[in-house]
Amino acid sequence: MNDYGFTHLWAQGDLLIRSVAVLLILMSLSSWTVIIAKAWQQMRLRRMAAAAGRDFWRAHSLEEALTLFPDGRSANPFRALVEDGLQAVRHHADNREELQGAMNLSEWLTSNLRAAFDDGVSDMQRGMALLASVGSTSPFVGLFGTVWGIYHALIGISVAGQASIDKVAGPVGESLVMTALGLGVAIPAVLGYNALVRGNKTIQARLNRFMQDLHVFLLTGSVLGKPARGGD
Repeated sequence: MNDYGFTHLWAQGDLLIRSVAVLLILMSLSSWTVIIAKAWQQMRLRRMAAAAGRDFWRAHSLEEALTLFPDGRSANPFRALVEDGLQAVRHHADNREELQGAMNLSEWLTSNLRAAFDDGVSDMQRGMALLASVGSTSPFVGLFGTVWGIYHALIGISVAGQASIDKVAGPVGESLVMTALGLGVAIPAVLGYNALVRGNKTIQARLNRFMQDLHVFLLTGSVLGKPARGGD
């Protein structure tokens, strides 16, 4: 029977070792939660981008086009752009006597669309800082657990007065489990972060193109160039 391993490390470890192990488990759970949630969000946003690029400009009116975005503005940045753009144009027309009404319509519209675009990008980035933090710090947290475990093991061996290789190798090797656990937490977080960043950049590019086309349409009633393409 093997007397060494994570179970034995937990049973023989002090409060600090157990705290490090619990912290790494919590970091792993939080990173996987973010990865799954953001991957699901990106799947939905890709479908929205496809609808915005393929079907939106084929509609006969903006009201009809908005039916292609059944989700609310908080969940659909493309719908938020359309709603904020329409509201900006109407507000500018109804408040010409105010200072903001004296602004050029293009500049006023650009400002409102950019604010909606930034809100959408901010929502896509939510949770990414957590992944980056987990990926960069969990190896060091595991290493700290290993160093403390080795120190704790060597103190125990010194007190027992048994310093043979078989007495040292077991506890020291067991402490390295914490380093392995830290790497096991960091690797999925880093890979997930890189994949999500690439996906976000693609969606942001489509959102930016849709914003530009919408800006020109609201100013002139026509679309500049070809409509943004959806799909992968």
